[in-house]
Amino acid sequence: MVEKFLNFLIYEKRVSRNTSLAYEKDLCQFFTFIQAQFHLNSEQEVIHTHLRAWIVSLLESQFNPVSVNRKIACLKSYFKFMRARGFVVKNPASRIRPLKTEKKLPFFLRLSETTFLLDHIEYENSFSGKRDQLVIELFYASGIRLSELINLKEDDVNFYDGTLKILGKRNKERLVPINEFLIKMIESYLREYKFEEKLKGYLLLTDKKKQMYPMFVHRLVQKYLSQITTSKKCSPHILRHTFATHMLDKGAELNAVKELLGHTSLAATQIYTHNSMEKLKKTFDQAHPKA
Repeated sequence: MVEKFLNFLIYEKRVSRNTSLAYEKDLCQFFTFIQAQFHLNSEQEVIHTHLRAWIVSLLESQFNPVSVNRKIACLKSYFKFMRARGFVVKNPASRIRPLKTEKKLPFFLRLSETTFLLDHIEYENSFSGKRDQLVIELFYASGIRLSELINLKEDDVNFYDGTLKILGKRNKERLVPINEFLIKMIESYLREYKFEEKLKGYLLLTDKKKQMYPMFVHRLVQKYLSQITTSKKCSPHILRHTFATHMLDKGAELNAVKELLGHTSLAATQIYTHNSMEKLKKTFDQAHPKA
């Protein structure tokens, strides 16, 4: 049944490969646990108590509550799927509630740090140097996700309209405007590698002219962010957070930022308003006579 559920996620819900792999791992862990602890071999035997026992065991094993909540979401989706198709009579996960977690504000670069990163960091005058600069610029200029970036094709860049077509989660496409400076940077980068070296039209390649992969991008971004910040948080997602925060700080509408980021829900975008609110509070405290 797990295989049917995973196929449902991939082909009907169109979740990312990372999500389907994570759910597969979670379900494998769960069924291994209930078989060892309760000697169960079928979903029909699972009840609410078994799920709670697994959650307690995860917490006792020092699992992060955020990770536990993902596993809870996996079980709820799985048994909802099973109930809808009549494989189980009752949904044992219906009464399970996610754990309370501490809400952390996303880390982002200050405007001065971003300016230094974009305007003062020196990049090599070579294919690798131009590619590295383009990766950094794309992250900050479009708010693109890592998985979206490495799958960009050359045809996704509309040089005439100044737009970038991004294939997001669940295969949803969105158009993001890009400025003339970025367009010229892409054109300059494309002139650096020969036509015969292009790989299935992918825009960004490794030094060996292969499609980029997540760890390659992580190392690339960390290399340059470590030059402007002492924070240990130097992941590509920091630049996505920075894009959204700076947009809102400059007065962009929340709905517009939601569309640019490719969020399905406004709630996912609202986390960035907290950073903007902190800036407003600081200004208020400094300027208001009664603050």
